[in-house]
Amino acid sequence: MVELGATSLYSSFGIMKLLLLLVALAQLAFALDNGLALTPPMGWLSWQRYRCNIDCFNDPDNCISEKLYMRMAQLLVSEGYSKLGYTYVNIDDCWMEMERDPNGTLVADRKRFPHGIKWLADYVHSLGLKLGIYEDFGTFTCGGYPGSMFYLQKDAETFASWGIDMVKLDGCYADISDMDFGYPAMSFFLNQTGRPMLYSCSWPAYVVFNGQVPDYKKIASYCNIWRNYADIQDSWDSVKDIIQFYGNDTGSFSLVAGPGNFNDPDMIIVGDYGLSYDQQQVQMAMWAIMAAPLLMSIDLGNVKPETKRLLQNDGVIRVNQEFHGIQGRRIIKDNTFEVWFKPMSVDAKGGAFAFLNLNDAGGPIQVQMPLSKLGLMEGEGYNVTEGFTGKFIGTLKPHDLINASINPTGVWFGIAYFDC
Repeated sequence: MVELGATSLYSSFGIMKLLLLLVALAQLAFALDNGLALTPPMGWLSWQRYRCNIDCFNDPDNCISEKLYMRMAQLLVSEGYSKLGYTYVNIDDCWMEMERDPNGTLVADRKRFPHGIKWLADYVHSLGLKLGIYEDFGTFTCGGYPGSMFYLQKDAETFASWGIDMVKLDGCYADISDMDFGYPAMSFFLNQTGRPMLYSCSWPAYVVFNGQVPDYKKIASYCNIWRNYADIQDSWDSVKDIIQFYGNDTGSFSLVAGPGNFNDPDMIIVGDYGLSYDQQQVQMAMWAIMAAPLLMSIDLGNVKPETKRLLQNDGVIRVNQEFHGIQGRRIIKDNTFEVWFKPMSVDAKGGAFAFLNLNDAGGPIQVQMPLSKLGLMEGEGYNVTEGFTGKFIGTLKPHDLINASINPTGVWFGIAYFDC
C-alpha cells in the first residue's frame, strides 16, 4: 500500500532520524546480497482484495487474520498455483497490535493472530510456501499501526526470528529526505540477520509522488523489488494508468531490471471484480512483458475457470520467469495502439511482444506488422506462437507479417523464438 500525502508528517523529527540512520549506515560495507528474486517473485498478497478489514466478528472469512492467510496458502497448493511458482503468501497492513510490547517488539493482533506470526510462518512453510510481511519505514504504517522508524534493526531481527521470507517496507509518515538513508539501512539490517528475506521497497513511489525522478540504480542496489507508482485499484482505468507510466519509463527504470531486482507495477487483480476478460488478458500479458512480480490479490477460493486458466497460463509464466529478467518496453505508440517488446535473450534473437488496443469504443482493430518492426532481424526466421494458446502461427522471416485482430481494451500476445 502506498498512501499519498503522508510523507511530510513528522518532519520535525528529520534531523534526529537522519543522525540515527547515518550511524547505521557507517557500518554499511555492502549492499543487498541475498540471492533472491532471480526471477520476478510470484504468489499472493492480501491488500487489494482484503484491505484493512479487521472486523472478524461480522466478516470472519475475509478479515485480516491467520485464518485468511492459512486458507489462501492451502488454496495455492490445492488449486495448483504453487507448483507453477506462486509460492509467496504475503501479509499486508493491519496485522499488528496498536502498540509494541515493553521490549519494543512488534506483536501480531492477539485476537486475529492468536498463534502469532512464527506459528503462521511454520504452517506456511509446511506447505512448501513462503511467508511475507508488511511494515513501514515511518513512525506509523499507512493504516496507523506501529512503524519501523527507530526500530529498523529490531524489526529485521524479529522478522528473521519468525521465519519471514519477504519484507515489504512502505513509506507513510516519513520524510522523503530520510528515505535515501532509511531504506538502505533496512537492507543492511536484513542482510545482517543471516536469513535471506526478499526486500520489497516502496521508496521510489514516494519520490515520484514528490515530483522527483528516483535514483533507480541506487534503489536496485538495496532492494529486490520496488513499487514506483500508485496502488492498483480494481478497475481498467487503474491498470491502463500503470501501463502508461511504465511505457513512459521516466528515469529509464526499465534498464535496471534484471535478476535480483525488478520494478513492481503492483498486484494482479485478475479474478477480482473490475476487469473484463479482455482486460484480464491485458494485465497478464503486460505484467509478463514488464518482468513484473506476479502477486495475486484475489479470493483464490472463488475464481472462474477461465480466469484460473489465465493466471496459470504457461505462456504468460514462461515469459515472465525468463531467466535473463529483461524488462520489456513500449516501442511504438500511435494514439491508442501500442506495441511492446521483451527480449528473451541478451542478444535479442527472440522475444515476447504485445499489440495493445487501449481504445474503449468501436470494434476490433486489424493489425499487420512485419517482424522487423519488432527488431527481429534474423534472416533464417522465427517460430512464432500466440502467447495465451500456444498456437503455432508459423516460421516467419523479418519481412513476413503478423496478422492480428485486437478487441477494444484488449491485447494480442505473441512469442517469437529464433531456432538456429
